[in-house]
Amino acid sequence: MTPVSEVKYKIGNERLVKVTGSAAAKLSQLLQRQGRPHGALRVAVIGGGCSGLQYKMDLVEGPANRDILVESNNVRVVVDPKSALFVSGSLLDYSDDLQKGGFKVTNPNAVAHCSCGESFSA
Repeated sequence: MTPVSEVKYKIGNERLVKVTGSAAAKLSQLLQRQGRPHGALRVAVIGGGCSGLQYKMDLVEGPANRDILVESNNVRVVVDPKSALFVSGSLLDYSDDLQKGGFKVTNPNAVAHCSCGESFSA
């Protein structure tokens, strides 16, 4: 029998990322549908897009080693330390608009956005 290693993560707060009510409702709905009511949304910043950086979001069971866990509006968001440098102070919202719907990040650190709204530079 192998010992279960404990996941070491930090607890963050809404100064890192804040979730609006509409985003929290949609996230809860998606997690329930996947059968992970205690799961979380992973928000990461990766290289790519026409402005150099873009967001990547995935539903996960919970934090991994070194992650930062934020609870906001009764949902959980996890961010890795490198991405935290880029998303600090961000607001996560959700819209079901037909053309520009989905999860959207309003990021005060972004100095430029591309016209498609999918990438940014910091």
